[in-house]
Amino acid sequence: MSGEMDKAKGRAKEAAGALADDDKLKREGKVDQAAGKVKSGAAKVVDAVKDAAKKPR
Repeated sequence: MSGEMDKAKGRAKEAAGALADDDKLKREGKVDQAAGKVKSGAAKVVDAVKDAAKKPR
Protein backbone atom coordinates (compact mmCIF):
# COMPACT_ATOMS: atom_id res chain seq x y z
CA MET A 1 0.00 0.00 0.00
CA SER A 2 2.83 2.43 0.67
CA GLY A 3 3.93 2.04 -2.93
CA GLU A 4 0.60 3.39 -4.10
CA MET A 5 0.87 6.25 -1.62
CA ASP A 6 4.33 7.15 -2.92
CA LYS A 7 3.07 7.13 -6.50
CA ALA A 8 0.16 9.41 -5.58
CA LYS A 9 2.44 11.74 -3.62
CA GLY A 10 4.82 11.83 -6.57
CA ARG A 11 2.06 12.71 -9.02
CA ALA A 12 0.95 15.54 -6.73
CA LYS A 13 4.49 16.88 -6.38
CA GLU A 14 5.10 16.67 -10.11
CA ALA A 15 1.85 18.51 -10.85
CA ALA A 16 2.64 21.18 -8.25
CA GLY A 17 6.09 21.59 -9.76
CA ALA A 18 4.59 22.00 -13.22
CA LEU A 19 2.15 24.62 -11.97
CA ALA A 20 4.85 26.51 -10.10
CA ASP A 21 7.42 26.01 -12.89
CA ASP A 22 9.69 24.39 -10.28
CA ASP A 23 11.96 21.83 -11.95
CA LYS A 24 13.29 20.55 -8.61
CA LEU A 25 9.78 19.76 -7.35
CA LYS A 26 8.91 18.04 -10.63
CA ARG A 27 12.04 15.86 -10.34
CA GLU A 28 11.21 15.00 -6.72
CA GLY A 29 7.76 13.94 -7.87
CA LYS A 30 9.19 11.67 -10.53
CA VAL A 31 11.57 10.12 -7.99
CA ASP A 32 8.68 9.50 -5.57
CA GLN A 33 6.67 7.87 -8.35
CA ALA A 34 9.58 5.62 -9.29
CA ALA A 35 10.08 4.62 -5.65
CA GLY A 36 6.40 3.78 -5.41
CA LYS A 37 6.59 1.59 -8.49
CA VAL A 38 9.56 -0.28 -7.05
CA LYS A 39 7.78 -0.80 -3.72
CA SER A 40 4.64 -2.03 -5.47
CA GLY A 41 6.65 -4.43 -7.61
CA ALA A 42 8.54 -5.78 -4.63
CA ALA A 43 5.29 -6.35 -2.76
CA LYS A 44 3.92 -8.33 -5.70
CA VAL A 45 7.03 -10.52 -5.75
CA VAL A 46 6.77 -11.16 -2.01
CA ASP A 47 3.10 -12.09 -2.38
CA ALA A 48 3.88 -14.45 -5.25
CA VAL A 49 6.60 -16.17 -3.23
CA LYS A 50 4.28 -16.55 -0.24
CA ASP A 51 1.55 -18.01 -2.46
CA ALA A 52 4.02 -20.44 -4.04
CA ALA A 53 5.26 -21.54 -0.62
CA LYS A 54 1.70 -22.30 0.53
CA LYS A 55 0.91 -24.59 -2.43
CA PRO A 56 1.25 -28.29 -1.66
CA ARG A 57 3.76 -30.19 -3.73
